[in-house]
Amino acid sequence: MTMEKFDVAVVGYGPVGMAMAALLGQAGHTVVVLERYAGLYNLPRAAIFDDETMRTFARLGIADALLPKVNAQRNYEWRNAAGELLIEHEFALKGASGWAEWYMMYQPELEEALDRLCRSMPNVTVRFNSPVDGYAETADGVAVKGPGGAVVAGYVVACDGGNGFTRGWLGSGMEDFGFSEPWLVCDFRLTGDVDLPHARQVCDPRQPQSIISLGPSHHRFSFMLDSEEAFLVERDPQRVWARVANYLAPDQAELIRVATYTFRSLIAASWRQGRILLAGDAAHQMPPFLGQGMCSGIRDAQNLAFKLDLVLTGRAEETVLDSYQTEREPHVAAVVHKGIELGKVQTMRDPEKARQRDVQFLENRRNNMKPEKLRFPGLGPGFLATTGHPANGRLFIQDEVRTNTAAGRFDEIFGYGFRLLCDAQWYSKNIAPGADVLDGSPGDVVVIDPDTGDVSGSFADTNGTYLGWFRDNACAAVLVRPDFYVFGAASITSGYQTLIRDYRKACSTVSSTATSVGV
Repeated sequence: MTMEKFDVAVVGYGPVGMAMAALLGQAGHTVVVLERYAGLYNLPRAAIFDDETMRTFARLGIADALLPKVNAQRNYEWRNAAGELLIEHEFALKGASGWAEWYMMYQPELEEALDRLCRSMPNVTVRFNSPVDGYAETADGVAVKGPGGAVVAGYVVACDGGNGFTRGWLGSGMEDFGFSEPWLVCDFRLTGDVDLPHARQVCDPRQPQSIISLGPSHHRFSFMLDSEEAFLVERDPQRVWARVANYLAPDQAELIRVATYTFRSLIAASWRQGRILLAGDAAHQMPPFLGQGMCSGIRDAQNLAFKLDLVLTGRAEETVLDSYQTEREPHVAAVVHKGIELGKVQTMRDPEKARQRDVQFLENRRNNMKPEKLRFPGLGPGFLATTGHPANGRLFIQDEVRTNTAAGRFDEIFGYGFRLLCDAQWYSKNIAPGADVLDGSPGDVVVIDPDTGDVSGSFADTNGTYLGWFRDNACAAVLVRPDFYVFGAASITSGYQTLIRDYRKACSTVSSTATSVGV
């Protein structure tokens, strides 16, 4: 039987699967998405995303459409049972990635935007009512099997969630970090004027709870439960309204969803088996206290998309995919551990320990001690330069730039892909006119030139952000990957040629032919 062939099959059509399909579709690859449900889920799960994730959405072309539907949140407060402010985390309206550091969203609106994008791409096929129940290796890829038949794909990216089929089929175990809490999650559509906290953690040992905005028109109240069995009683709408009575009345909102979640801390042992890879919740699950669950999945998609593109176009060997887990897992583990640390502090049930916590935090505020800024680590070892520069593997910045013809965020002006950024003075001393700087490697050279002079691809550093980054990191050139992470940085005294050699080495021996199986 002749089966349809695609470059990549994406299993699962939540935000991570959608982003995965869209990124590969943008790169020109044929993609089939297999979703077990009959349509979009249409109910909120995730509620928050960060500036790095919005940078990805901008790359996909949906950021401007999302802005009216999200709230850029400026703070996140912890209050005790008496209502005293314990901690206030502050978030900038412009983060390192050039967008607000924290957005509150209603997930169905995000999924609608991503769905429209995927369906607009002629090389992306979305199929609902298509559960997957098996895989089989073929001569040119993987047969993805379901009750309705099978398709063949060069690679499979399973974004089918924490309870999905694929991880179990692969036999990948999960490392459990020991954090497990049952919560009652109650979502409301606002129908009247009401003043609600937008991001508040109530650290009450009798009833830990969370109150967050889901964008301009929706709100979420979450309550820690004593056991999973308690949900059977607490889900009753009358009990839910009684819980939120101090904040919200039935004439101000509609209760649209009551669900229970057991917040877990799990990471899969293996994220890849041959041509099948796991992403998002299929690979890792984390407590929600940092709002990084969906964000981590979108990072997975960015990391995998550019590497699959290199492989499918014959610019790298398949072994480059081995770097996916080695890079992403340390980052994910750090987020999981930090989320557990914060969760344990927020949800203390011992009254005496909670009192001691409150005393310490209130004392810190009296002494004007601000909470430590949350910082995420860079990538683990993988598709990176061997120069050992401390910037290697770190998320690269984005800010406003200006050329002779345009002004805006860097990505808007120069697009996406590999970019070699360098200082104009260093460029003039080290690069011969007309030289093939990248030596046939993919990407563009972008020069930071305060005068936006005669150098092709130059820009003025409007706010001094890029030159400041170069100065702080003692480098004169940096090769940035398509997922916005630094492949490698060249010091002031070293040449960029090392970066190009390292890029070629990271790709291994370049394939003579592409591995695409699409038609």
